[in-house]
Amino acid sequence: MSQKMENGHDDGQTGVDTFDILIVGAGISGINTAHHVQKSLPHLRYAILEGRSAIGGTWDLFRYPGIRSDTDLPTFAFAWNPWRESQCVAGGASIANYLRQSAALEGIDRHILFEHRVVSASWSSQSQRWQLVVQAPGRTVSLEARFVVLGSGYYDYEEPLSPQIPGLYENFKGTIVHPQFWPEDLDYAGKRIVVIGSGATAITLLPSLAIKARHVTMLQRSPTYIMTIDNTLGNSWYHKVLPRSWSYWVDRMFFMVMINVSYHCCRAFPTQARRSLQSAVAKQLPPNIPLDPHFTPLYQPWDQRVCFTPDGDFFEAMRRGKASVATGRIKTTTATQIVLTSGQEIDADIVVTATDLNLKIGGRIRFSLDGEPIDLADRFTWRTTLLQDVPNLGFMMGYNGFRTVVPRVPRGSHMQRQSVWNVDAAYVREAQSQIPRCGDVGPWRGRSIYAIDRMRAAYGSITRDLEFV
Repeated sequence: MSQKMENGHDDGQTGVDTFDILIVGAGISGINTAHHVQKSLPHLRYAILEGRSAIGGTWDLFRYPGIRSDTDLPTFAFAWNPWRESQCVAGGASIANYLRQSAALEGIDRHILFEHRVVSASWSSQSQRWQLVVQAPGRTVSLEARFVVLGSGYYDYEEPLSPQIPGLYENFKGTIVHPQFWPEDLDYAGKRIVVIGSGATAITLLPSLAIKARHVTMLQRSPTYIMTIDNTLGNSWYHKVLPRSWSYWVDRMFFMVMINVSYHCCRAFPTQARRSLQSAVAKQLPPNIPLDPHFTPLYQPWDQRVCFTPDGDFFEAMRRGKASVATGRIKTTTATQIVLTSGQEIDADIVVTATDLNLKIGGRIRFSLDGEPIDLADRFTWRTTLLQDVPNLGFMMGYNGFRTVVPRVPRGSHMQRQSVWNVDAAYVREAQSQIPRCGDVGPWRGRSIYAIDRMRAAYGSITRDLEFV
């Protein structure tokens, strides 16, 4: 059966394949959206447009050593298909396999059009539809949809964030690698590696690279809070007495509650939280690596995300002497060294720029309304799902009986702009012009607490500040 016959239909007028819903991206968001469409709106026709040739999104794209989730899988995984592996924080290959299995479980994989990259999306008020131009293998395809859901993530898949490091690209004679595009043939055995960054990617890379490298140095401008967690699932008493489906649910609820309680305790008692986190780190460091300045962040816990190290593998690599950390600003880069303003010189054969991602909602899709280009970043977000003054474009589907729904900021509103992410990370600050904004009132406020957000989603108004046609 052809993809056209199974997923869409010809509208009989334009000869264009027409869908009720088109989902962009076959990663975790796209698959989850497809599940809810199939469950709640089974009469609607939908398809998933995936620019790559495989399911998985981030977990299929990123191939750097040790790639893994930066949060627990019982929470990260789907509620309708629980995480069943024994690791709390899992590797990218395991997550990609889980996503493929989940899609196959409900037949979602039969609705995916692989190697279909959306070039542009234009809303027509006359037809009340989105008109998409899609690049497919060897051809350009035109598709139409009543509703478009962006499950394409929040960063640029094609262009990473390029760090401004003095002399790196002009002087350095070794290999420069960005984790987003890790070379499959890179041989780093016996090499001296400098990983620039202090976030989840750097903390993941260091212990993995240290297995084969001569030495790995994590070079950070400022430290991050790091927490060691037990990475084993399935050993608690309730796994032995409860049915498996119940124990999976308990796992999910436990981690949701634990993370939320940890977050709010840290925010309410920052001094005590800081002391507790640093005390735990000090016990895991080797004698030659001091807590200060390498693990004394300049901000309070959860002003930025706390990074996890499963079973303390980050610190274990340092205790083995295969890894170290350097803190300071880079003065220059020579052919074989990175020189800090303090005068410290770090030898390097390979430099890994783990300096986060280039944030961009909707990837490189060109959006327009009735022929007029629009910038998604210049919009407020309604319940962090729909965009101000943009019809039928969001991350969820749940409207029946109307052809069009448009979020509108009330006239005369003095709503203040706030960031979608409540973190103070440098890459988030630098990307504010690339991502939509939240407001400070009503349904325009951002998300913060899972339990409250879940209640708002289930019982909150789905008509406030919305215009239905």
